[in-house]
Amino acid sequence: MIDVLIAGAGPNGLMLACELALAGVDAVVLERHAAPTGEPRANGLVGQVVRLLDRRGLYARLSGESTPPAPRPGFVFGAFPLDLTMLEENPHYVLGVPQAQLEAGLAARAAELGVDVRRGQEVVDLRRRPDAVEVCLADGTQLTAQFLVGADGGHSAVRRLAGIDFPGVTNDRSVSRTATVTIPASSLDPDTGGLRVPGYGVVPPFQHTRTARGLIAWAPFPGRPAILSTTEWPDAPASDETPMSLAELSASVTRVLGAGVPVGEPDGPGLLRRLTGGNTRIAGRYRAGRVLLVGDAAHVHPAIGGPGLNLGLQDAVNLGWKLAATVRGWAPRGLLDTYETERRPVAERVVMSTQAQSALIAPGDEITGLRELFAELLRKPEVTGHIAALMSGADIRYPADPADPLAGRCAPDVVVHGEHGPIRLAELTRTARPLLLDSTGTYAEVVAPWKDRVDVVTGRLEGTTATALLVRPDCFAAWSAGDAGTLRAALTEHFGLPR
Repeated sequence: MIDVLIAGAGPNGLMLACELALAGVDAVVLERHAAPTGEPRANGLVGQVVRLLDRRGLYARLSGESTPPAPRPGFVFGAFPLDLTMLEENPHYVLGVPQAQLEAGLAARAAELGVDVRRGQEVVDLRRRPDAVEVCLADGTQLTAQFLVGADGGHSAVRRLAGIDFPGVTNDRSVSRTATVTIPASSLDPDTGGLRVPGYGVVPPFQHTRTARGLIAWAPFPGRPAILSTTEWPDAPASDETPMSLAELSASVTRVLGAGVPVGEPDGPGLLRRLTGGNTRIAGRYRAGRVLLVGDAAHVHPAIGGPGLNLGLQDAVNLGWKLAATVRGWAPRGLLDTYETERRPVAERVVMSTQAQSALIAPGDEITGLRELFAELLRKPEVTGHIAALMSGADIRYPADPADPLAGRCAPDVVVHGEHGPIRLAELTRTARPLLLDSTGTYAEVVAPWKDRVDVVTGRLEGTTATALLVRPDCFAAWSAGDAGTLRAALTEHFGLPR
């Protein structure tokens, strides 16, 4: 019997498979496409997930940089520029890699870890048993696993077959057009890289620019084709029967800006995409017995602000260690259910954020008045800091002891100064094992009964006021320095009974 079957070899499915492999759990990934589609989708990662990739040793291989990730000085929210330089602590990270490159990197890591990825394998039916899930594939193959995870996107077959509803709303009010393009050098601002539009001005790069008639975004990615996109709210929805064209995009740009931009064909294969409306939905439950959902299979929302991979990949890492603990037999009672109780509120906040941004970019004089007020609020560091934490996921706190200031929060970027010199937390967490950082040298005896599943690192801690820190495999803190009794309680709550 297979330990865990994962339907979907996108970023979330591959990330989950890697997490399970690190924990010694046998995972098989089933992907209905025979080969990676290469379809342009997300253009990068935004938020705390960038730090998470660093803590699995993936940031350097994806970014090509040898230094740790650093916060970005600015971003956007609802077509407003966010000046993050005004913040004492900036939580906002960005990794500008296209989704195809991310998937290739995760696939390579999965191969290194021995994950079995089977392409051209589509799940068409399942039967749940008390002790397993039986899965039927399109070619007639039958597979049995202890657990099945749907990482197969917003139209998830696993979700449908498991009988999990997907409540929410669908709208067809907006039409978005996106294409890879070339723009003449004479139409580019030499200082900013923005679009110079006679009769309008400069459209800045890597921002959403709102006008009374719509939204435009210009993204001149270094080393790859530039992307131009628009969003409009027409009186009647566009027909999806006619293929999207550059001429259609060019006409949309002229309507949004009131002036034209010379748009040319990209060098090489390009993207031409039209999307009408969108969905905002969260699954009625994330778990139905031995069937679970991650990523878009569990939630879909507008893409504005780029929160999708930040949300989905952290779903995968949160589920990974809990599912591994359950398979290996040491999970405390109810641990697997905390996947939903911890991650659903995060999805709800992402939905709230994307809905708010969608409202702020809509046309209309009343929205313009709202934006003027919002622009005033964004001059206040406390407001910008609140929004930056919301967009990056830095405001997440899982249920924990309110008297413990760090428990339930993402662990800080601690440096441990031990006998072998300084070492970053990001280097200690690459095995995905629970970890106790101890500057006192007194807690090793307390942790000893859990030494088969919890590692101890002793040394002076830099980057935190805590003298000791218990870190979960998903890099969230489970406990910070208290007495031996509270440490034992945290160990038992998160990592089960001792040997």
